[in-house]
Amino acid sequence: MAGLDDVFGDLFSSVDAVMLFSPSGSYYERFTGLEDLDVIVVGTENGVGAETFVELPLAFDDVSERIRFGIEGGLGQDVIEDGDVIACAMSVFGGEIDTVSRVRADGDQHTGIYDLFAKSRAEPEVIKAVLELAIELGKKGQKGKPVGALIVVGDAGKVMNKSRPLSYNPFEKSHVHVGDPIVNVMLKEFSRLDGAFVISDAGKIVSAYRYLEPSAEGVDIPKGLGARHMAGGAITRDTNAIAIVLSESDGLVRAFKAGELILEVDPEAY
Repeated sequence: MAGLDDVFGDLFSSVDAVMLFSPSGSYYERFTGLEDLDVIVVGTENGVGAETFVELPLAFDDVSERIRFGIEGGLGQDVIEDGDVIACAMSVFGGEIDTVSRVRADGDQHTGIYDLFAKSRAEPEVIKAVLELAIELGKKGQKGKPVGALIVVGDAGKVMNKSRPLSYNPFEKSHVHVGDPIVNVMLKEFSRLDGAFVISDAGKIVSAYRYLEPSAEGVDIPKGLGARHMAGGAITRDTNAIAIVLSESDGLVRAFKAGELILEVDPEAY
């Protein structure tokens, strides 16, 4: 491919598309004149005015997370197809793009991570913090024993109206947020007790020990999942919240949105 660095030539050859992660304008321009090559810009903003753009809700320091989200976003927006070979170019060490990976888009490995963040009411940093908390709890459990947890994120006012307290709310007069490491320790401790956590769009912990009361009618969850998952699915059908559920029985983390299961993660494989 004329015009590309020799060191990257083989990596860019015979690909179906190139994903440029937060490229500079000059780097992006090197690709715009190439024929028969789909160029997709991926980033937190479209700073180069690219025609095809996949938005990242977060910068994602981890390279594998950036690529995974970009691929799922591209598949979800139909700008790449299942089986396409993608060259993913990004900056890992700072400055200009310095790293290229070849990835084959695999629709069968859809995790739902893009669906979880895309068009969610809660702030991306909050969703990421809650997901990572559930995954960490799934790995370590509570004092070495597996636990379950239900965390409802976003649209907290409606969620509170469709639930009732099971016990005293330790967060009633507090202004703590889910990203605080000390709060995370508290959430892990409270997770062994009944009820759901309710988190606001901005990450404020509104309540613990909530019994969710929406009707489960019409909510379709996989067989074998219990009341915690049913409640999570139902509350997201009736509100604009998402629900992240850690299963005590099989140890998987699942997320519900608009009444549907959209994400299933094995904490040990994450």
